Amino acid sequence: MASLAALLWFLNMLVDTGGQLSFKAAASHGVPATGPSSWKEHWKNMVVRPWLWIGIGCYIGEFFVWMAFLSQVELSSGIMLGCFNIVVIMLAGRLLFDEKLTPWRVAGILLITGGVAVIGFGGAA
Repeated sequence: MASLAALLWFLNMLVDTGGQLSFKAAASHGVPATGPSSWKEHWKNMVVRPWLWIGIGCYIGEFFVWMAFLSQVELSSGIMLGCFNIVVIMLAGRLLFDEKLTPWRVAGILLITGGVAVIGFGGAA
């Protein structure tokens, strides 16, 4: 993989992970009990918190980075490499939000990592 493509891949992981973590932070604060009125209040609270807007900004940035990345690699390789974002997000969720890493999730992480390694080291040629 060319150095520009590798840089764009890294930037894509960075902004995608930042966006997902920001959305999680926005959605996790003051989770409502039940009922339509409580959800309406929850959305009102999310809109005024910076995490929602940081997440939206990350996703806008990711769009441009992803388009640039796809201009550098074949679509089949780009999609496979983009799957690695799932691994990074899962690990970040574990570290920052104390989310569970079950044996099935760890198996998924290992399978995704193996697939990305095969593609990234020339398996798609």
